[in-house]
Amino acid sequence: MNGSRTEPERGPAPAAARPEGEYRQLINVAYRLLGSLAEAEDAVQEAFARWYAMSGPQQEAVEAPGAWLTTVVGRICLDVLGSARARRERYVGEWIPEPLPETTEWLNGRPGDGGTDPAERIALDESVDMAFLVVLESMTPAERVAFILHDVFRYPFTELATIVGRTPAACRQLASSARRRVRAARAPEPPTGLQARVIKDFKQAWEAQDIAALVDLLNPDATVVVDGGGLVGAALRPITGAAEIARYIVAIGDMAPGMTLQVTSVNGRPGLVARRGGTTVTVAAFALADDRITHIWAVRNPEKLQPWTE
Repeated sequence: MNGSRTEPERGPAPAAARPEGEYRQLINVAYRLLGSLAEAEDAVQEAFARWYAMSGPQQEAVEAPGAWLTTVVGRICLDVLGSARARRERYVGEWIPEPLPETTEWLNGRPGDGGTDPAERIALDESVDMAFLVVLESMTPAERVAFILHDVFRYPFTELATIVGRTPAACRQLASSARRRVRAARAPEPPTGLQARVIKDFKQAWEAQDIAALVDLLNPDATVVVDGGGLVGAALRPITGAAEIARYIVAIGDMAPGMTLQVTSVNGRPGLVARRGGTTVTVAAFALADDRITHIWAVRNPEKLQPWTE
């Protein structure tokens, strides 16, 4: 024997120190905070990397690993949101949050595949509705974090204070300000069945290249926002007015022969998917008032459509 000591092998961490079961919750938090599935996954992976960089005793000292990870994800997202504003100022054209497929139909981007794509872990409720996510984009990073974590995930303001770096009272004010923005921006939504029927009629009018029928389905002041990210052709500014939108949509059909349309769920609401040659080229989300379409958000950036391609 030479007197040297052999370090004992470290066995598996105790169950309390292995918080992999928190992944779904963390992805749900991060997607709502960032509006990007790819960025949400990066934020969650970074939080887990920080967790596993700690020693065993450090992990065991954490009473609630899930709360610790949520705090870390919240701080990471706050930083990402701050830098995202500068990035989006350089973004080519309009920026729209990344659309989510219906997980009962699309797993890993392919029907019937039971994989582990983060998209299938997002709970599709009103807090991922595209209209809601667009309103979130108008908030400051601190407002968005305070509002989502408190109003959606019910985190107390005392815990939010450690994430946002402000007092609980200040976090309460941030959430209140964000709540007012949401109330001012969102109109009551018609029943899902009516929404689906209007979108189906819109699809049929688009396929028929029927400008008059399209105009009838659109609110006179309707708006279309298209996100191509500078990678594909897309309108660089919003298009407003029923007649203008109808002509634009018909022109798209003329320029894309062989395109097929499908009514499907987009962020938990009836939407449209356009495909050419098996590749998804556009995912459109809608907002309605009564029985007319008021907003269309059309994502064409292929980097945001990967979960949608067969």
